[in-house]
Amino acid sequence: MEFYEFVVSLEERLQKPLPGKSAQLKMSSLARIQELFKLAAPESATQSSVLVLLYPFAGSIGLVLMLRPQYRGVHSGQISLPGGKFEETDESLIYTALRESKEEIGINPLQVQIIGQLTEMYIPPSNFMVTPVVGYQSSRPVFTADAKEVAEIIEIKLDDLMDAKNRQQKKIKLSVGLSLKVPSYCINGHIIWGATAMILSELREIVLDINGKFQGK
Repeated sequence: MEFYEFVVSLEERLQKPLPGKSAQLKMSSLARIQELFKLAAPESATQSSVLVLLYPFAGSIGLVLMLRPQYRGVHSGQISLPGGKFEETDESLIYTALRESKEEIGINPLQVQIIGQLTEMYIPPSNFMVTPVVGYQSSRPVFTADAKEVAEIIEIKLDDLMDAKNRQQKKIKLSVGLSLKVPSYCINGHIIWGATAMILSELREIVLDINGKFQGK
């Protein structure tokens, strides 16, 4: 499927009911599942958004992620999507995702076309309510990492996300010092787990749906 053909199909699919929490939980640890069923997002949760940015890359469709630097915090050293918390001066969560992505990885918001959103997710350790915003760029972006917020910019192919062999159980060490075996996407030596993997799991379900319908024509 050509890039623009895929983008059109994805935009159409994002307007329909989303797979939602069931797709997210496929990449969640048992502890996380138990936590989600016990907790409802409190009113005090910080509104935030991340950008799921798709673009032509190496003969396929690219998706950009970033490695957080080591710091004193619950998401230290983890792989995430670019994004951050909603500020009072932001006009919308879409604006937040674009503003934060510009600050963190240097994208040009004017070159990004927004086509929809995925299901929001509450992240208890940081008390963030995250809305994934989906957009695309017609060419590969020129990335510039903010050294304070980004240790490494990571580009993966959507094909690698779709490859079932890249979904593995991995033991990771939490910031509190405990180790936990979690479902992860293992791509090009990178271990993608937690909220980021859960968001990508919903995207993967949607792409599988699109591919299935396309092949059935």
